[in-house]
Amino acid sequence: MFAGRYTYDAFRHRIMFPIRDTRGRAIAFGGRAMDPADNAKYLNSPKTELFDKGSSLFNYGPAREAAGKGQPLLVAEGYMDVIALSEAGFGASVAPLGTAVTETQLQMMWRVAPEPVIMLDGDVAGQQAAARVIDLALPLLEAGQSVRFAMMPDGQDPDDLLKSAGAGAMSDRVSEALPMLQLLWQREVEGKNFDSPERKAALDKTLREKIMLIKDRSIRSHYGHAIKDMRSDLFGNKHASFERGRSRGQWTPHGVKLPAQSSTKASLLAGGPLSEDHLHEAVILAVLIRNPLVLKEFQGALEQLICSGPDTSMLRDAMVKLAPQADIEAALIAEIGDGPLKKLFAQAHVAITPAVRRPDNGDLARTCLTGEFAKLTARRNHTHEMQDAIEEIRSDVVDEGLTQRLAQSNAAMNKADRLSSDDSEEYDSSDMGTQIKKDERSAFDALLVQIDLAEGAKRSTSD
Repeated sequence: MFAGRYTYDAFRHRIMFPIRDTRGRAIAFGGRAMDPADNAKYLNSPKTELFDKGSSLFNYGPAREAAGKGQPLLVAEGYMDVIALSEAGFGASVAPLGTAVTETQLQMMWRVAPEPVIMLDGDVAGQQAAARVIDLALPLLEAGQSVRFAMMPDGQDPDDLLKSAGAGAMSDRVSEALPMLQLLWQREVEGKNFDSPERKAALDKTLREKIMLIKDRSIRSHYGHAIKDMRSDLFGNKHASFERGRSRGQWTPHGVKLPAQSSTKASLLAGGPLSEDHLHEAVILAVLIRNPLVLKEFQGALEQLICSGPDTSMLRDAMVKLAPQADIEAALIAEIGDGPLKKLFAQAHVAITPAVRRPDNGDLARTCLTGEFAKLTARRNHTHEMQDAIEEIRSDVVDEGLTQRLAQSNAAMNKADRLSSDDSEEYDSSDMGTQIKKDERSAFDALLVQIDLAEGAKRSTSD
């Protein structure tokens, strides 16, 4: 590097390590400071087309091979820890390159092992590192995919522990690694006093905010149940006003039934949104086939279209593969045969769609497609909001904004529906002023009752 008229070695006084890609090829170098007082403990090569430190892991290739043979994937802080772990027999060890773990690195770890073990130094910095990983991982959790945390003794890192106590002690730490939920709970409660309703409410708010970061509804529900049990153990609460279904992990207010939950064959509103999803999907595909000139404009939306059945999925995949072509219909017949198209255009609601009956009308097709995509997106978002609301009620993680979110979602859905709704469709006005279909009003009202009861119960038992 240059400094005025002089040059100097950016890696001076450092131990150098090659950084390799998944195929073992050197793509950069890392330097570990020899001076403990150096401001930069680790220093890496600059970013290039081959190397991005946030998208690479030290020792990833050998660790992947070792993990494939059954070793737990261990994630240490730096190069020296990884080398020490590997020499001690823990070959499935990696390290981020001198920075906090990134989302890309976490996804790389999950491709190797479903539950990588984060090795944390036994100091304040280690606790802070755990907090960052937790906040990063919560929105990304999936069934069978999480992280665990192995805490080192105070003032020690993995290298220190191996030198002082050997591989056996390290194996014990790995086997005792804490699940993320446990560490999240400890972070929020250890060393704190909850001797007032305000402090208890603050804890509830913090934990609720963390739980709501989880996108997977099933995992969010399980976290809610577990934290509810931990809270009861901490405060010794026994709420007689609720029937607790411990074996089922849920509670139900006295005398009130929750709306039916969705299944693979029926949605929250007894099949309504799911069946309507198919109607919108079929219209979208048919209009695009009969109006190939607009296909390029909607290609991105088509690629992201989630289909509710195998027939529409097959058509969508074939259209994405073949688009854009001047005669997409002929290309589809050549690719998958004419059976799927005959089945598509034989559907009554497709046959009467103006943009299908009057092909090659760009303006008509654009208007129709814009409305269909808007209605499909709004209905699915509304269904997800309703399902989330039920899970929050069952998990006792209801927040003050839930009713407002449902109202906004319902307004968006009905606004999209009115873009081209049938005049015979019957609507009613909700208490919040939004239009809602009468056949959906009862389910929506029932859900609002559950929210009111849940919020009232939380207020009456918060202390």
